[in-house]
Amino acid sequence: MPSSVVSVDDISSAASSYDSDEEYRLAQEEWEDSLQQLQQLAAVVLLPFFGKWLGRRWSHIAYARYLRVGLGKAFFFGEQRA
Repeated sequence: MPSSVVSVDDISSAASSYDSDEEYRLAQEEWEDSLQQLQQLAAVVLLPFFGKWLGRRWSHIAYARYLRVGLGKAFFFGEQRA
């Protein structure tokens, strides 16, 4: 008889350990997929929206500075006489 005997309990604990490792790996893959989807959402939807908002906001500020410096219609087209 061999000196090392493997019991049924040892086999079942090894199988359950394998199952939990497999479940952990699958959960990790799902988590990484979810993060990738969130990154794509941010890149496709949120960044263009924020860029559009920021561009419009900056254009109003830039135009106000432009007029404050005196670069309005009168600067480019001269004085309009009625």
